[in-house]
Amino acid sequence: MRQFGLIGRNISYSFSKSYFAEKFINENIVDAVYNVFDLQHIDEVEKIFEAEGLIGFNVTIPYKQEIIPFLDELSPEAKAIGAVNTVLIKEGKRIGHNTDCYGFQHSLQPLLEQHHKKALVLGNGGAAKAIFYILDQLNITYKIVSRTKIKNHFTYDELNEEIMHSHQIIVNCSPVGTFPNIENEPLLPYQFLNENHLLYDLIYNPAVTKFLENGQHNGSKIKNGHEMLILQAEKAWEIWNNHTK
Repeated sequence: MRQFGLIGRNISYSFSKSYFAEKFINENIVDAVYNVFDLQHIDEVEKIFEAEGLIGFNVTIPYKQEIIPFLDELSPEAKAIGAVNTVLIKEGKRIGHNTDCYGFQHSLQPLLEQHHKKALVLGNGGAAKAIFYILDQLNITYKIVSRTKIKNHFTYDELNEEIMHSHQIIVNCSPVGTFPNIENEPLLPYQFLNENHLLYDLIYNPAVTKFLENGQHNGSKIKNGHEMLILQAEKAWEIWNNHTK
């Protein structure tokens, strides 16, 4: 059996596990299994690499950056981003890829309008790094919003009407609002949102977070992370299955 999987911490809720299980059934893929490897420390990944029939695995929070020292090579995208969400085992080499950037770009681009020139990015973790990369590729300037003061970042307290109106894309890369804490929301001045704004939340559970609900209430376009997850998963599958080419 070809073995695939997901590494992360406290990931019993995994989207990937159910997605690939369903994919294998629907596409009559009978020679593959997809397992969840819940690691309390990144060092435990060495045992995963020893698994029989391992072709590759996905990487989620909090190991997208921590996995890098355990790899032999990085794809150009993963190198530029500085984060890995897909690992391929090829000819004994461990190669890191980033398919989050593919998923984000192809789910965001259809929503963009001419006035979408500047973005606010909430959060600065491993997931956000793929978002920065794609915004750069699309020539969309962005500012990071942090809870604490960091040079060249905004804090949530600094956000005012002028900043909100001039940054018409807002991407939530933080975990705030994820199930089960669905009443939580990033502390934005939502009253300054309007129909020109596009709110994108990497969270997919719940489908409409409080962040997105606030945008919807003010006439903004909204998008959750579900399509991005599907696109990045399919891109990972393509990488794993084209590895001999």
